[in-house]
Amino acid sequence: MKTEEIEKFIWEIKPYGDMLVPGRIYANDSIMGQLREGLTKEWSALQQVVNVASLPGIQKYSLAMSDVHPGYGFPIGGVGAFDTKEGLIMVGGIGFDVNCGVRVMKTTLSKKDVEKKKKELAKELFDTVPAGLGSTGKLRLNEPQIDEVLVGGAEYAVENGYGTKDDLKFTEEEGKIGNADPSAVSHKAKQRQYKQIGTLGSGNHYCEVQYVDEVFDEKAAEAYGLEMGQVLVAIHCGSRALGHQVGTDYLQELEKAMHKYGIRIRERELVGAPFASEEGQRYYRAVNAAINTAFANRQVIAHLARKAFVKVFGIGEDDFTQLYDIGHNTAKVERHGGKELIVHRKGATRAFGPGRKEVPKPYRSIGQPVLIGGTMGTWSYILHGTEKGMEDTFGSSCHGAGRRMSRVSAKRQWNGETLQEQLARKGIIVMGHSNAGLAEEAPGAYKDVDAVVDVMHETGIARKVVKAAPLVNIKG
Repeated sequence: MKTEEIEKFIWEIKPYGDMLVPGRIYANDSIMGQLREGLTKEWSALQQVVNVASLPGIQKYSLAMSDVHPGYGFPIGGVGAFDTKEGLIMVGGIGFDVNCGVRVMKTTLSKKDVEKKKKELAKELFDTVPAGLGSTGKLRLNEPQIDEVLVGGAEYAVENGYGTKDDLKFTEEEGKIGNADPSAVSHKAKQRQYKQIGTLGSGNHYCEVQYVDEVFDEKAAEAYGLEMGQVLVAIHCGSRALGHQVGTDYLQELEKAMHKYGIRIRERELVGAPFASEEGQRYYRAVNAAINTAFANRQVIAHLARKAFVKVFGIGEDDFTQLYDIGHNTAKVERHGGKELIVHRKGATRAFGPGRKEVPKPYRSIGQPVLIGGTMGTWSYILHGTEKGMEDTFGSSCHGAGRRMSRVSAKRQWNGETLQEQLARKGIIVMGHSNAGLAEEAPGAYKDVDAVVDVMHETGIARKVVKAAPLVNIKG
């Protein structure tokens, strides 16, 4: 496999074998070196880029953002856009945590305000926001109510007292994507979600209190309502057990469809169905239902966090408003270059540029906010989408720092309690429900988020607006 740097930070794998399009990777020398090392291992992100480039109906490139690392069949940080008539829809290109994403809330508080009550705030958030493996929330639903969530998304949560209509205005798809079909979701998937709306879960999910530490683009920051020292709250989670079960259920169904339609793939984990087929459309409707579940989940958590801030600081609810909410495990029908495509983003964020109707009006002249999570010991970033990103990556960007080592390796190298102590000395309070979970998410287990973001910025795919530093992090 030959990789060639065609422009600064842009690498290509020219088509060979059964590749239908080039592979394109956004990386600096260090990130590229790590990817090349992976070629000798069982899972290789570069090999997965090649495998995706060989799928029927793929358009333009098989893309890997700067946070790329191996995933289930499809690389995490990968983007693949497929013709809706000839292309596929696949579990591997979406992931099992459907519409896992990030929501950022703005407050009228400053870093100085929060420092005075940081410990009290951490405890209140830890007690208020359910987190951890198998965690359950206060919103207990039955199957008919879950069906309402699958269709209504964040709107359902707002109608039931969790948040405001303004929250919906600043959520991707306004918190409710269409063509969602509860009948396409199994009873088992729904049953697993009865008690999980409004819960963070485990793994790399978090509720983090941050402050704006650096402003790169004054005009964009002003449009987004951001300023130096301002306190933000970032929430990272997805569709929980329901999304995972949807993926599990459809793996078997899509594998049957592969045989039915005579589709050949390079990797079994890339099973999918033609998007236009009966099976493909049924899976798409189930994915949309799971997308709405994730929107509802983040909506409830955001409101719980809002209540915690009101209690600790005595502020009004209108002092805690939404910047944006965006998913990064999705497949969406979009128009690019005058053509209708089904765009898979697996650990990649939609990053639409200025002028697109999908971007909220107050942000439309700048472009969509792109929310990039770092680690509990490093920065997070807010970028904005660009015209170049629309042209080159179907309006997509990286979604986070990206892992550089497995969770098993991280647990061998770090101890959760020691990590908490080290971060506390830096002024960062971390509260988790599992010491093993904290070790898995050690900052050193991830790529350098500054480098990852700089690649997106320097290539013009998404441009930096502000950098945010952590104060409090609540983990599962």
